[in-house]
Amino acid sequence: MNQCATDSNSSTRCSTQGIDIQCYLILESSAQKILISVICIVMGVLCILENILVLSMIFTSSHLRKKPSYLFISSLATADLLASLIFSYSFIDFHVFHSAGTPAVFLFKLGGVTLSFTASLGSLLLTAFDRYICIHKPSAYKVIVTRKRALLALTVMWISTTIISYLPLMGVNCCSLEVVCSELFPLIGNKYLSFWIVLVVILLSSIIFSYSHILWKAHKHTSYMKKHNIQAEKGQARVRLDIMLAKTLVLVLIVLVVCWSPVLILMIFSLLNSLDARIKAVFAFCSTLCLVNSMINPIVYALRSRELRRRLIRVLQKLKCWKNLSGQREVDGTEKNMAFEATCDDTVCDTEVSM
Repeated sequence: MNQCATDSNSSTRCSTQGIDIQCYLILESSAQKILISVICIVMGVLCILENILVLSMIFTSSHLRKKPSYLFISSLATADLLASLIFSYSFIDFHVFHSAGTPAVFLFKLGGVTLSFTASLGSLLLTAFDRYICIHKPSAYKVIVTRKRALLALTVMWISTTIISYLPLMGVNCCSLEVVCSELFPLIGNKYLSFWIVLVVILLSSIIFSYSHILWKAHKHTSYMKKHNIQAEKGQARVRLDIMLAKTLVLVLIVLVVCWSPVLILMIFSLLNSLDARIKAVFAFCSTLCLVNSMINPIVYALRSRELRRRLIRVLQKLKCWKNLSGQREVDGTEKNMAFEATCDDTVCDTEVSM
């Protein structure tokens, strides 16, 4: 460990032919390698399927893809999809198969991981602001949050996160700048790591503040309704809506804190103290919590949406109808197909209205 700490700026670590990764290989036993592989593969596959489902539901609906809120959810799903692909592959390739490649290749892959997770948090922040405006200024929401402004915000967010994530590849690394290297990430300087930690903390704090304020407003509104004994059907419906909103927001905040706190705490600790192999192993497993966050996001932000659930049910019913159709004998082929398809469409419409 001491040799790794004192040799952080050695020429072997900054060689153009490869990276000295011995100090970063913290999964010593085969059991740890198998466990981390299973975690990454299982969660990665689930995350990929969930986010592909969300994106397909949104982009196959002309109604949904025009709404700013669903543009933000699409951005979140895209970032989480990239995170599941890039992180799972890179993590297993590095920690299990001990493959890093040249510094440029390694920094390109690490930049992809950084980009996907940072863009995921950026999308969460835009989603939080979208809901904040919707709750606090409902009458002016459609004027403030337009599709054009949503696309502009997403473009700025993705460009800025891409530049920040690939700064090490562009020369802001401990080899080019000859600064102290991180004990957690090869070629990454502690100054850049500190900058990224501050950025993530700002994003998380902004998200938590926005949702906490919405939660407080929902609680205040519910208390007002109960205090004045408003028993009208509309009032009771609003109370139930506020309670559902509160439960969702509490879930959002819990997921964010649980998934990101361990990683950030260990990163900050690494800037102040030297790390032993045990702490590095803990960090490796805690890193997978970020993938858990990407796996939970589609459930919390997309599949809890009433419109997306309607869309999903509609697609499933159409598939069921076509499956039943394929099992029927063709009697007067064209006429029967047209009649059955009309029946499917009628069922879908009835279902959508009843929801």
